[in-house]
Amino acid sequence: MYASLYYMFQDLFGIRLAGLKMVQTFGFFVAISFLTASYVLARELKRKEKEGLMKPFWRKVMRGKRATPLQLFESFAVAFIVGYKLFLIFFDFDNFTQDTQGYLLSLKGNLIGGLLLGGLYAYLRYREKEKERLPEPKLVDEEVFPHQMVGDITLISAAGGLIGAKLFDSLENFSAFMADPVGMLFSFSGLTVYGGLIVGTIFVLTYAKKKGLSLLPLMDAAAPAMLIAYSIGRIGCQMAGDGDWGIVNTAPKPGWMSFLPDWMWAFGYPHNVSNMGVPIPNCIGEHCTVLDPPVFPTPFYETVTCAILFFILWRMRKHIKAPGVIFCIYLAMNGVERFFIELIRVNTKYHFFGIEATQAQLISPIFFLLGIFGIYYFTKRAKKNGITT
Repeated sequence: MYASLYYMFQDLFGIRLAGLKMVQTFGFFVAISFLTASYVLARELKRKEKEGLMKPFWRKVMRGKRATPLQLFESFAVAFIVGYKLFLIFFDFDNFTQDTQGYLLSLKGNLIGGLLLGGLYAYLRYREKEKERLPEPKLVDEEVFPHQMVGDITLISAAGGLIGAKLFDSLENFSAFMADPVGMLFSFSGLTVYGGLIVGTIFVLTYAKKKGLSLLPLMDAAAPAMLIAYSIGRIGCQMAGDGDWGIVNTAPKPGWMSFLPDWMWAFGYPHNVSNMGVPIPNCIGEHCTVLDPPVFPTPFYETVTCAILFFILWRMRKHIKAPGVIFCIYLAMNGVERFFIELIRVNTKYHFFGIEATQAQLISPIFFLLGIFGIYYFTKRAKKNGITT
C-alpha cells in the first residue's frame, strides 16, 4: 500500500521523486474522481442542451466597476492561507513529508509567506479590475448555459459531501465523536459515503433550484458522473489501505477465481496507512504493518462493480427519455450494490429490536425502494405527457 504517490512511483516504476511525498494517494484519487465526474457531467449537460432539455438562463453582471475592498480582502485571504502553508512547507519540507496531514491541519505556517502571496494576489486582482474599468459602470445581461456551471456544482458538491460525510460518520461513531469532536471533524479519516452523497445532493439541488435549472434533467446527467466518481474514489481506498476493507477471509479461493491473483480474494494490505495489523519483519518506516489474517478487498470489488454499472447506465442514458428515470435507476443500482458489499465489510453496526445492521445497510434499501418507485412514477408521468420512454 502507498501512503503517498512517492511510494507508489518508487515501487511500481523505480522512480524516486521527493516532491510526490506531499501527494497523498487517497487524496489524489479523490481529486481524479471529481475531475472525471466534472467531465462526464459537462458532457451530459451539453447533450441535454442540444436536445432542448436544459435551457440557458440570463443573469445581470456589473461591468467596468473598480475592485471593492471586499473583493480585495477575499483575494488576499485566500492567497494568504496558501502562502502561509506553502512557505512553511518549502522551508521545512523534510518534516512536512513525515506528517503531511498534521502540517496541513495545524496552525503552523509562515507569516511572511502568507503576507507576500496575499498582497501579491490582491494587487493582481486590483490591476485586473482596473483594466476592465469603464468611465461609467453598466449592468449587462449575460447568458449562462448549464454546462458552464459545472465548476460551481463540483465545488458545492465537494463541500456538501465533506460536511455530510463527517456528520454521518460522527453519528455512526458517536462515542468517539463525543470523546474528541474536534479531532474527528478535522481529520481526513472517517468519511461516510452515504452522508456525503445525501448532503452533497441536497446542496447541489438547492443551488440549482436557486439558479432556475431543470432539476430532473440535471439529476439524470449527474447519475453516471456519481457512479464513475465513486468507482475511482475506491481505487484510492484500495491503494492507500485506509481501513475501508472487508471482514477477515481465511476461506480457500474459489475455483472460478483460480486464474486471478490471490489478493483479489484475500488481501493483507501491507504498509497500509491506517497502521493496522501486525508488524512486518525487518520493515523500517512509518507504515510497517500487515493484516494477518487477510480480509476481503472490498474497495477493489466496489471499483469493478461501479465501473460496470457506470457503463451500463452510460449505454442506457440515450434510450430512456423520461426525465428522472436515469437517476432513479442509479438509486436502485446504488442501493443493491451497497447493501451486498456491506455484508463483507468492516463497519460499525447498530443493534435494535434484534436487528444488527450498518448505517449503509439501513440506508441502501431506502435508496433501492425510492429508485424503483421513481422509475414507475416518472415513466408513468412521461407517458401522460406524451413522452415515449
